[in-house]
Amino acid sequence: MENNDIRWKQRFQNFEKAMGHLEDALEIENPDLLQKAGIIQFFEMSYELAWNVLKDYLEEQGFIDVNSPRSAIKKAFEVGLIENGHVWMNLLLDRNLTAHTYDEQKATEVEELIHERYFPLLMQLYQNLKQKIND
Repeated sequence: MENNDIRWKQRFQNFEKAMGHLEDALEIENPDLLQKAGIIQFFEMSYELAWNVLKDYLEEQGFIDVNSPRSAIKKAFEVGLIENGHVWMNLLLDRNLTAHTYDEQKATEVEELIHERYFPLLMQLYQNLKQKIND
């Protein structure tokens, strides 16, 4: 049990760094295509770390069968670790759009989704987990 506790906290530190980079990238006004690609890359890292830290935290809490993004997100919603479960599921589906950063219009659409919808969602998770570390 102790090992799992350390694992989620270590992964949280990586999530925290990725979120800092994403937050900095989102502050760029009128990003060009290359900057949008960077924003999308930081989003991908943040998302991957988010669902993995959820998985590790939930396993430390004794939950099993949380080995996929969908199952980890669903369980985190059930136990009140995250809100807006339907938006998280949209994030999961829209994550596939990030592969199209070569298309400037798609990159702009994805960057707007990240800025308006998904960064606040990830930040809420970050704050919830940060609070658990500080408790």
